Amino acid sequence: MTAVDDGSRAGRGRGHGAPSMADVARLAGVSPQTVSRVANNRTNVEDATRERVLSAMRALGYQPNSAARALATGRFGTIGVISFTLSRYGNVRTLDGIATAARAAGFSINLVGITAPTHQEFRDAFTRLSTQAVDGVVIIESEVLDMRTLRLPPGVPVVLSDGYGGHSYPVVDSDQAAGARLATEHLLDLGHPTVWHVAGPQDSNSARHRHASWRRTLERAGRQVPRVLFGDWTAGSGHLIGGYLAGRPEVSAVFAANDQMALGVIRALHEAGRAVPGDVSVVGFDDMPESAYFWPGLTSIRQDFDRNGQLCVDILLEQIRTRAEAPGETHLVPVELVVRGSSGPWHGRPGRGTLPESS
Repeated sequence: MTAVDDGSRAGRGRGHGAPSMADVARLAGVSPQTVSRVANNRTNVEDATRERVLSAMRALGYQPNSAARALATGRFGTIGVISFTLSRYGNVRTLDGIATAARAAGFSINLVGITAPTHQEFRDAFTRLSTQAVDGVVIIESEVLDMRTLRLPPGVPVVLSDGYGGHSYPVVDSDQAAGARLATEHLLDLGHPTVWHVAGPQDSNSARHRHASWRRTLERAGRQVPRVLFGDWTAGSGHLIGGYLAGRPEVSAVFAANDQMALGVIRALHEAGRAVPGDVSVVGFDDMPESAYFWPGLTSIRQDFDRNGQLCVDILLEQIRTRAEAPGETHLVPVELVVRGSSGPWHGRPGRGTLPESS
């Protein structure tokens, strides 16, 4: 095997320019071929030897040359990521999971953000990544974009996170429907006659799945389906909607499509003198670390964003390794109901208040 080197083979050592592969080999007490295997993330190196080589690389400040590595392996060691909105908690956590999994596999990430989810902006972002030598692309598609009508250049593996692949691309997503069902059933099991829903934006895949599952759960239980109220994922929109809900005496249970809107709802209920959960129970979705410190602690649906990111990278790397397209299957990551103090039994009587407005 030919060693991949990014410096001249003579006169390069500490104090004489960039360190070479030979310098690393001398310090680690191994052959240049072994350093090449470690630099190219080969598996045929013992763990102790790999760690010795990596320590030598760190000590010398050695950086493998990506172009030379690509010639030796056929890979660039970079995963491209396209995300439509980085200000949202779920997108940031998914990106963190992807970055962690990529780093563990010896890959870096190249991120391109998009503000408007249009086909043209998406094609431009994909083209930019393609020209920057990435091995594959993960698309964090929180907005509704019909991938069936979007023709991507062939040859670059693609995985979607939180989207719809239209049977063309593999999709990794939290089990949004199961989460909404767990939240709604939890409140019904506590005796509440029905559950109101503060939904996310109508152009969000996640919000649409949660909304539809909430409705199905109520219908299967034979309960009245209240008019759905749409927010924009922010605590401010939850607070505004919460003020409306606080003024309706028949409201005893609220499922918010994310924790931030749930926080706004709880604040509005407190301001109106309605106790949580004494008068109104509230359940969120995401289980942000801060949710345990709401007052009261927020019952929420926990998403495993680390697992989501890991699965995206695993599927992408399998395509890169085999040079074969993955089937357009949807891989659902399980979610979990975390019960805290914001949800409790219904203390009302049948017929209390008026019937909710149907949606």
